[in-house]
Amino acid sequence: MKRRILIMGAAGRDFHNFNTVYRDNEAYEVVAFTATQIPNILGRRYPAELAGKLYPKGIPIYDEKELSILIKDLKIDDVVFAYSDVSYEYLMHKSALVNTAGANFVLLGPGETAIKSTKPLISIGATRTGCGKSQTARRLIQLLIDQGLSVVAIRHPMPYGDLAAQKVQRYATLEDLKKYDCTIEEMEEYEPHIVRGNVIYAGVDYEAILRAAENDPAGCDVIVWDGGNNDFPFYQSDLHITVTDPHRAGHGMHYYPGEVTLRMSDVVIINKIDSGYPDDIAKIRRTIEEVVPKATVIDAASPIHVAEPEIIRGKRVLVIEDGPTLTHGGMQLGAGTLAAEKFGACELVDPRPYLVGQLKDTFLTYPGIGPLLPAMGYGEEQLRDLEATIRACDCDAVVIGTPIDLSRVINIKKPSTRVFYDLQSIGEPSLETVVNEFLYKYNVTPTLAEHVF
Repeated sequence: MKRRILIMGAAGRDFHNFNTVYRDNEAYEVVAFTATQIPNILGRRYPAELAGKLYPKGIPIYDEKELSILIKDLKIDDVVFAYSDVSYEYLMHKSALVNTAGANFVLLGPGETAIKSTKPLISIGATRTGCGKSQTARRLIQLLIDQGLSVVAIRHPMPYGDLAAQKVQRYATLEDLKKYDCTIEEMEEYEPHIVRGNVIYAGVDYEAILRAAENDPAGCDVIVWDGGNNDFPFYQSDLHITVTDPHRAGHGMHYYPGEVTLRMSDVVIINKIDSGYPDDIAKIRRTIEEVVPKATVIDAASPIHVAEPEIIRGKRVLVIEDGPTLTHGGMQLGAGTLAAEKFGACELVDPRPYLVGQLKDTFLTYPGIGPLLPAMGYGEEQLRDLEATIRACDCDAVVIGTPIDLSRVINIKKPSTRVFYDLQSIGEPSLETVVNEFLYKYNVTPTLAEHVF
């Protein structure tokens, strides 16, 4: 008899695990998905167009809150946990719940889920959300482009809309962000790549995405996997880089699957040494020496600058930070906070008395956010709530610490300035040294390609 499977997810690895392990496997029947972490993704179906011949009606997606009942009612044999950036305590509470309901609790690894590329592939991960993967990916790609290489980035999935339409997405211009109706979280990850001049892919079917990227019309010499949360890569890596954060120095060994990501590392970056405490930086060094002693260790900073510092100086400011970093990432500061301190804001205005709509729910779910405003924008309603909250907030100015031009997607009627930050290697070994060694090892040289968009 087929084993009956339920996959616990958050619109990302859950679909990838299904596609790579279960989709065409006659030994299993995936009865349902559950969803959590991300708003507005419940009550959907994984569509038949993506689910394959064994699932002509697709697969329903339920709220994870119904998990115990679903296991019993649907006679589930195995529950596959398939989302990231959770504490080991959280993970094992879920395991206990699943086991109590009578099912097995399963964690799939890269052996069954990582796909092989025909191109040299560098992957970037982190021990937690908000460590600095994005600026690491930007710096890495710039170094590769400076060598004359055609670089294609592939981003960890964020399919919050029409799943069938999002099977394979290619982003080469800012207009593509509108074409695919991107959320703020998606724009935060895609826009910095686009403005740097490299193509980025994302979507749902990561086998199809990889093959499209390898044959991109603009050319492809190297693929960069730009990971999400603290997940391990969907692809087999020729070089795997993990970013760590001294602001959460012990988290690499206490969050899933961040420890997996760390243990896989060829290179570990200790980021934010310009703002981290020496004791915390030393703690990370000890962890690296214990867990991955053969990894190359790079010290790095994320220096910040702002477009208009005079908007901050002496003002009462509302600080807007990257949403996932403040929510399930558990951070209580970000680039915007550091910029407000560096450029002399007299006060950080607490947005909580002014919250509108779904933002109230966000703070109830994540009460540790504190006096910062997460840039939540998973749909039109959340964008309206974000705009209304900013408008209602009693502040002099707004400091935007997200990686995108937020004023392009919502109307910020108060004086505002953006914060910019990039990865800067400190001393040797540097990221540039690592890149050069990688290119030499794999004999990567530029190829001529017809640029067709």
